Amino acid sequence: MGKRISVPELARVEGEGGLHIALEGDEISELRLDIYEPPRFFEGFLQGRYLQEVPDITARICGICPVAYQMSSVYALEKAVEAEITPSIRALRRLLYCGEYIESHALHIYMLQAPDLLGHESALSLAAVAPDVVKTALRLKKIGNQLLRNIGGRSVHPVSAMVGGFYRWPKAEKLKEMLLDLRWGLDASIETAHWAVTLPFPEMDVDYEFVALTLPDEYAIIEGDVLSSKNGIVPVEKFNDIYPEKHVRHSNALHSLTVTGEPYLVGPLARLNLNYEKLHPTAKAVLDELNLEMPITNPYKALIARAVELVEVYALAIDLVEGYAPEGPAHVALDLKVGKGCAATEAPRGLLYHHYEVDEKGFIKSAHIMPPTAQNLARIEEDLRQLVPLVIEKPHEEATLDCEHLIRSYDPCISCATHFLTLDIERK
Repeated sequence: MGKRISVPELARVEGEGGLHIALEGDEISELRLDIYEPPRFFEGFLQGRYLQEVPDITARICGICPVAYQMSSVYALEKAVEAEITPSIRALRRLLYCGEYIESHALHIYMLQAPDLLGHESALSLAAVAPDVVKTALRLKKIGNQLLRNIGGRSVHPVSAMVGGFYRWPKAEKLKEMLLDLRWGLDASIETAHWAVTLPFPEMDVDYEFVALTLPDEYAIIEGDVLSSKNGIVPVEKFNDIYPEKHVRHSNALHSLTVTGEPYLVGPLARLNLNYEKLHPTAKAVLDELNLEMPITNPYKALIARAVELVEVYALAIDLVEGYAPEGPAHVALDLKVGKGCAATEAPRGLLYHHYEVDEKGFIKSAHIMPPTAQNLARIEEDLRQLVPLVIEKPHEEATLDCEHLIRSYDPCISCATHFLTLDIERK
């Protein structure tokens, strides 16, 4: 007996892809997460652009995580030209990133993964039986979008970030007006974390290599060294050497592996497991109340990590807004020169690495970007190898849901379709 699972199109993921699984008896003979979306060539058409164009161009790579692409690019380019930003600029960058985490995590927790866990085909069917849950999600996300708008000029693809800082300081009164909503959001996110641990997660335990940024005195999002649960700390400058990319025949997206050829995990589980002691005191208190056994090694429970991080960014946003009193100009002057620079920040999905080479006039000579979803592709395939033997004999619809839920647990993207997978099973 053999079985073949063919998923020609994946929805509710960023981009276009499919899943192909073939079994001979009880053994998996082939498993591919096919990414067939044509290459987008961002690294190519960044060449020859002036460095101040890069933040706005790279923001278009993702509609959910534009800030992540902007922040990784500006930090890398500032290293290339040896620019030093001020504490006020850094604080505002952290606040801008809080807005992105709020809208992304609220979307994923309530709209993408919770319906799976609660047996609903979509957030719409969940709203029919639990309207207050969906209303909470929408308000949580709206606050994140408003924070992005007040700082970045608009909620999607903000336009205020530049190499060296910001084009202008946002008005203090606009940010202070948000404190009431932010405090509501903090209370709601704490309730979300306590609710998250009660959800019926599938059983799964994986021996991950967790990889995330780390800092000695804060929960690392916009800067830090790279920390691996198995290999310790390495500087960001060595990241691409330690975790090289390779082309695989079935995917237009590169796979990232360790130098020994093993997959690794970036994202909320990696961040929380490696850095939970550095959480904001409010988020750390919530995590202690949840009484979780660390590290968390169930991929479905990334939702819990996102819920704890939702508390983190709401609490941090309140602190940053209350203390907002920028000093000096909104951006520093750049001394253009030939140089190379790399940097990484933590997008909601995971570590996002950028490397640039610039000429003496500030024009891009080369660009290299490693998105978190691409880094996780090899890890997702390995997780599916562990899952498939457990679900392959289930009824068609259950097997479909199990496969889609595992993939969706990785990626907080906007849903553009009701169903995640179209599953076709051939029996021989």
